Amino acid sequence: MLRHTVDRRTFISLLAAAGYTTCLTSCGRAFSLPDDWHLASRIRRSIRMPDIPDRQFNLADFGAIGDGATDCSDAFAKAVAACSAAGGGRIVVPPGKFMTGPIHLRSRIDLHLSDEATIAFIPEPARYLPPVLTHWEGLEFMGYSPLIYAYRQTDIAITGKGTLEGGADETHWWHWKGGRFSIGKTEEDQKLARAALMQDAEDHVPVHERVYADGAYLRPPFIQPFDCDRVLIEDITIRNAPFWLINPVLCRDVVVRGATCESLGPNSDGCDPESCHNVLIENCRFDTGDDCIAIKSGRNADGRRINTPCENIVIADCDMQAGHGGIVIGSEISGGVRNVFAERCRMSSPDLERAIRIKTNSVRGGVLEHLRYRDITVGEVRDAIVINYFYEEGDAGQFDPIVRDVVIENLSIENARRVFQIRGFERDPIRDITLRDVVVESAAETGVVENVMNFETHNVIINGDRYEFP
Repeated sequence: MLRHTVDRRTFISLLAAAGYTTCLTSCGRAFSLPDDWHLASRIRRSIRMPDIPDRQFNLADFGAIGDGATDCSDAFAKAVAACSAAGGGRIVVPPGKFMTGPIHLRSRIDLHLSDEATIAFIPEPARYLPPVLTHWEGLEFMGYSPLIYAYRQTDIAITGKGTLEGGADETHWWHWKGGRFSIGKTEEDQKLARAALMQDAEDHVPVHERVYADGAYLRPPFIQPFDCDRVLIEDITIRNAPFWLINPVLCRDVVVRGATCESLGPNSDGCDPESCHNVLIENCRFDTGDDCIAIKSGRNADGRRINTPCENIVIADCDMQAGHGGIVIGSEISGGVRNVFAERCRMSSPDLERAIRIKTNSVRGGVLEHLRYRDITVGEVRDAIVINYFYEEGDAGQFDPIVRDVVIENLSIENARRVFQIRGFERDPIRDITLRDVVVESAAETGVVENVMNFETHNVIINGDRYEFP
């Protein structure tokens, strides 16, 4: 038998080229471990960008007037139709403020906002009818059109340094949430329709029969590509959304780059990829009334029916300010999530409630695995690390979640009220959590870690003292 041998240095270099790190055993022999971040690099390289033809259509040529008063809905529709008929291209929105109803994009179109251009969406609900197939809190139904919508299209983009203004405030859209946003308009409240839609999903009512539009008060998302391939959202500023700001659903190859998300209304999540495959979110800024980034995969029976995890997600170089959470997974996560990589993000605000957050329960369920975080810098936050099996309904269902294989390293926090809120079920513990090189300079309390199997800490410093899990 012929045995092939290589020297130690060559062996280690071959492992590195294949994407493995190497360690030495006590007797000096090398063994290999998968390099998780090599997979993140592969995800980046595999994402396909939109193919947009090199031709331009100026919105003004279709009758649009950017005076902040003229209704340009017709001009947008004509520009999209002409661009699509020509085989695609770039619709250029010139400087000015262009009022409109919903915009429905088609394949191979880039909606490009010039510097000093604003698309302002008229906050009149009737304009967002007839109903379209959409998602709302992880549930499929026929509802108000998202402000910018694309269904089963390929190669779509929204780019440029301009602004998308949603027109939402306490008297438009937001008061449908109820509570402190209602301003006395209690007759316009989402609660009844929300409960009925959830029951429809549990009863497996066909989606086309779930019609909750006029009179249902379910606010539309701002940007929602639905079942699309190759999506780019780049450089734009998004303000005052009725609901979630950027919500790709069941999409493949999504890039959100350089976007600014500013909306302090109810459920103003910044970027929520839902049941998507291959997503890059980088160099974005979030100042939101809910989670900055929240990875999702459908809610309860609908999420299990569609059964499509959100997978291969890379988040890098983002800034988070106000929000319920900085980098979040859940809570609509019944389809599961895997392969999430978040790095070099910065967070800080007296209104930032959590930095790294995972939320689910035994009603939502879901398998959440292979989650990686590194080089995260936090100034001020309420809770630093949250993994919670008791979110919202709590332990009231039959679908125990699984959260496993989470590594957080090089996390630096200046000031936290509480470091940990990590709570699994006794019968169903959270598994395999590793914290490495975590420094919390000031914390009012350490918090709680309960029902976790294999919780490892390596150089975790809280208030100047080394933290060791009991």
